[in-house]
Amino acid sequence: MAARRIVVKVGSSSLTTAGGGLDADRVDALVDALAKSLGSGGGNGSPDKEIVLVSSGAIAAGLAPLGLDRRPRDLARQQAAASVGQGLLVARYTASFARYGRRVGQVLLTTDDTSRRAHYRNARRTLDQLLAMGAVPVVNENDTVATDEIRFGDNDRLAALVAHLVRADLLVLLSDVDGLYDGDPSTPGTSRIAEVSGPADLEGVSIGSAGKAGVGTGGMVTKVEAARIAAAAGIPVVLTSASQAADALRGRATGTYFHPTGRRSADRLLWLAHASTPRGALTLDEGAVRAVVEGTGSLLPAGIAAVEGEFSAGDPVELRDPAGRAVARGLVTYDAGEIPQLLGRSTRDLARDLGPGYEREVVHRDDLVVLHR
Repeated sequence: MAARRIVVKVGSSSLTTAGGGLDADRVDALVDALAKSLGSGGGNGSPDKEIVLVSSGAIAAGLAPLGLDRRPRDLARQQAAASVGQGLLVARYTASFARYGRRVGQVLLTTDDTSRRAHYRNARRTLDQLLAMGAVPVVNENDTVATDEIRFGDNDRLAALVAHLVRADLLVLLSDVDGLYDGDPSTPGTSRIAEVSGPADLEGVSIGSAGKAGVGTGGMVTKVEAARIAAAAGIPVVLTSASQAADALRGRATGTYFHPTGRRSADRLLWLAHASTPRGALTLDEGAVRAVVEGTGSLLPAGIAAVEGEFSAGDPVELRDPAGRAVARGLVTYDAGEIPQLLGRSTRDLARDLGPGYEREVVHRDDLVVLHR
């Protein structure tokens, strides 16, 4: 497996103590594996590999300094912990990578940064430039400003989407478990699944939802879902423990290997499908559903039967069939308050009655992804 550009995701439980606070030895052990895999490039020639590190741990790192004995449930205190912890996390990575003469660059993302066209291009350009200059991008969700409505929700999914964004050759998901098991790993008789070729291989497999340390948000469910997203985008995935990171980066057999199931895509629609949260919904008539799902056209006002929600131009919205099933998702070009006067009308009529600015689609085809056919 000759992977040159690799996205590595590590969870809070692999970096911190259960009570909060970074474990310097754990961070150093991870950096040892990453830095040795990078080789001697360091900006003075081509490195052996390029690594983007998607790292959880900011909230967990901020617990002890703020006197919190467990991860808070409310968003405000989570954001406060992230604000304190993110600086500690990046400082620790900076010091640890400096032992190898490596620089790190912090990249904090929200879903808005990756579903909107201009922001998506900027995120890709920044990550590409950091890699070209020999730095290791350390990516995390921007927990200090993200609201419940614009959160990725877990860094496993963020890692899968970053792997797509940077056109990675491999995604490595590091956990406190050495792979995917066909049941609870602590139960006698269960065994590790070495390879997954497609969804059929996971039928009947019971996948746990909680991590062991209690400081993260994910679990095996989110890791398998992240692997599915990446594999569907043509990116192979290795799921293993943090202690086996070096083996995974060297291409040795370890953990669970997810084979690619789809083709590599060059667009950002994967983000729209998996990272955006709809702010509202448009109900389409049958003709518009066919045009959106089976055709190649944009969504025009004439095909819209109803609108709900509060949203602004540029926000993601759900496109529903007459039965209420979500068939697509797209970025809308109108505010919610403007759409009722457009329902069922042709763009020609709208331009005549309201002005030439209304002779446009409600969702452009370039900003639309089909969810169900």
